[in-house]
Amino acid sequence: MPMATDTPSNDTSHDHQANERTFLSWIRTSIGIMAFGFVVVKFALFVKQFAFLVGNTEDVPQSAYSGIVGVALIVFGVAIALFAYLQFRRTQKQLTTGSYQPVKSLPLILISFILVIGAILLVYLMQYI
Repeated sequence: MPMATDTPSNDTSHDHQANERTFLSWIRTSIGIMAFGFVVVKFALFVKQFAFLVGNTEDVPQSAYSGIVGVALIVFGVAIALFAYLQFRRTQKQLTTGSYQPVKSLPLILISFILVIGAILLVYLMQYI
């Protein structure tokens, strides 16, 4: 007669591994969003410094929209990492108890924010074309 063990079955193990892969994917996404925010902020500073170096400061945008958008992207990236961790823990608990229920809010929040930031950046850049 086989003995009962505390180790999860093969199917449960695969579910937990899939949960970990999903979590790591969300972490990569949050790092990418934060890196893009950093680039947006630094690019605005680069344009200002380059214009000063060349001596053409009249055409340099004076608004701080890129700084605000960049910081918003960094904050959103941090929030995505936090939500990803909370979702990972929630899913882990559900898999352990056998009561898994998928949540679709995190991707919806992500795509909504990306669309809004993309629209803001598009309007901002269209001013200089």
